[in-house]
Amino acid sequence: VLIAAMNIVSGLIMLVKNKGRDIGILRTMGLSEGSILRVFFICGAFTGIIGTAMGVILGCLFAIYVDQIFGVVNWLSGGTAWDASVRGIYFLPAKLQFNDVMSAVGLSLGLSFIVTIFPARRAARMNPVEALRYE
Repeated sequence: VLIAAMNIVSGLIMLVKNKGRDIGILRTMGLSEGSILRVFFICGAFTGIIGTAMGVILGCLFAIYVDQIFGVVNWLSGGTAWDASVRGIYFLPAKLQFNDVMSAVGLSLGLSFIVTIFPARRAARMNPVEALRYE
């Protein structure tokens, strides 16, 4: 989750750098700092929401169908991907608990919202004169 949050930060920082000219134009046309902040916050929050939703869906499906997935992997590899006699583990227990899923969702959404604030503030505080100087 932390790596995904840092990925959101790096993506938003690059977006702010690439859109510096556009931000400068919008600021000179009268758009407030708060409006710029909201635009970039919504962009980062939306990325976090989509990533969290996809992670929950795929993670729950994997936990529910873990035995069938290992069966397909063993079949595709000729039965050597998971040799239980070597490892001593004959099945992988996967118990899906609501509290665990909700804590992961809360952590993921919370981190994605918090880390989005820093690049959004950077975009909002961008000086329009500096952004347009070399364009």
